Amino acid sequence: MAYGGRGRGGGGGGGYRGAGSSLPGAVAPRRPYDDDDSEEGQQQVGEQELATKMLQIQSKRFYIDVKQNRRGRFMKVAEIGADGRRNQVFLALSTAAEFRDHLSLFSDFYANLGPPNPDTLPEDGKLKSETMVKDNRRYYLDLKENSRGRFLRVSCVSQTIARGGPRCQIAIPAQGMIEFRDALQELLDEFGTDDGGYKGELPEGRHMRVENKNFYFDIGQNNRGIYMRISEVKTNFRTAITIPEKSWSRFRDIFADYVDKMKDGGEKGPSESNK
Repeated sequence: MAYGGRGRGGGGGGGYRGAGSSLPGAVAPRRPYDDDDSEEGQQQVGEQELATKMLQIQSKRFYIDVKQNRRGRFMKVAEIGADGRRNQVFLALSTAAEFRDHLSLFSDFYANLGPPNPDTLPEDGKLKSETMVKDNRRYYLDLKENSRGRFLRVSCVSQTIARGGPRCQIAIPAQGMIEFRDALQELLDEFGTDDGGYKGELPEGRHMRVENKNFYFDIGQNNRGIYMRISEVKTNFRTAITIPEKSWSRFRDIFADYVDKMKDGGEKGPSESNK
């Protein structure tokens, strides 16, 4: 898709800097950033910033960072309001490319809108909506209108978080959508749309039953990398832990150490163990 001239209705552009399942009902495994689902979980040792762009759109500043860790590449989009409040979302490079295409469509739709008319405004303020899905993340794109104007709200919800959990979102003034799209395009031209990360086939999930409990072991992949989710399921009860792949060896060693200690303790006679 070709992209034309840059629309500057919202403000001036900034600079560019380069730098050198087995569980019933479980979400299907997906791709370098998950499950600690705090977004800041991506800000880990070994993460490298490859490039950043800053945009000033009306009273807001936006920073679009291309980052890389051992799982692959992704973008972090941070919105800084006039009051200093910060919001951010994370996008796989392939998702950023899809978002770029949506921005073109939203910009065309916005250009054909007439002046604001409170009498014809939908009750929820939404003028146009789209959805993107990437692994365990769902992105909601809503062009909205309120008393302050028209804007595109980008919300990200992780399907691994219980309903009602935290939602990451940014709001782009509608006049700046073309400029935002062009900034994404420049970064994607430089770094491509390949998310990187593990390309092989993940192992199938496994299950074991202990007394009245069922344990499920599922391997998944998301934008933070590969992980193992261990779920304990009983009637009307379910809990789970998620272990990043980089911690599996350490987790195994600790578990094996406890197994050995309990085995050694069980082999001692009562009198010897009481010495």
